[in-house]
Amino acid sequence: MKIKWLGHSAFHIETATSKILIDPFFTGNPAFLDSERKDVTSGLTHILLTHGHGDHVGDTVAIAKETGAVVVANFDLCMWLARQGVSVMEPGNTGGTIHLAGFSATFVNALHSSAQITEDGVSHSLGSANGLVLHFEDEPTLYHMGDTDIFSDMALIEELHQPEIGLVPIGDRFTMGGAVAALACQRYFKFSTAIPCHYGSFPIIDQTPENFVVGMDSASTKVATPAVGGIVTV
Repeated sequence: MKIKWLGHSAFHIETATSKILIDPFFTGNPAFLDSERKDVTSGLTHILLTHGHGDHVGDTVAIAKETGAVVVANFDLCMWLARQGVSVMEPGNTGGTIHLAGFSATFVNALHSSAQITEDGVSHSLGSANGLVLHFEDEPTLYHMGDTDIFSDMALIEELHQPEIGLVPIGDRFTMGGAVAALACQRYFKFSTAIPCHYGSFPIIDQTPENFVVGMDSASTKVATPAVGGIVTV
């Protein structure tokens, strides 16, 4: 499995059978490298969304229309995307699992909000915020936490899914900060590798993963902090 960080919470996951984008926030993302777009959309099979905020839905509509990739998101968000012209979707909701070609995606809890504010200033609720647990046939189980704070039922996610790879928001203000994220990883999970995200993009969130790295210093989990466009192979 190759995991490429695309800035903020956007990732490209490549396995032997699938090419997946998670939360493809490209346009307007100060951290995204435009040179990456062609590479990460070529041969794309799936787009997975954790929740409905613009910095996570991002370029989903355009990419879905361009590639025909299957969009996986909560039901309310899928219905909103359908009104934007997205036609190939697999809707789900918290606790549910969707079986796809080569992997499954389970919607788990996240402590966050989920809405879109349109140009006329109207806020549209887009269902719950989620994390996503991906089980692959011949690859490590991966958990993208979405945007969230720490919560004690993370212990149930570990019990049910035993994720080996954690994609962990650490930027503070809108998610847990680095020290709390490190506590979550060590108290509730047995990750072999943790990759921090949701930092370094906007000036009002943390710019470096330092607090998370320091908090994980005594843990057995490997912390990978790739540069934007960098690949972690697991």
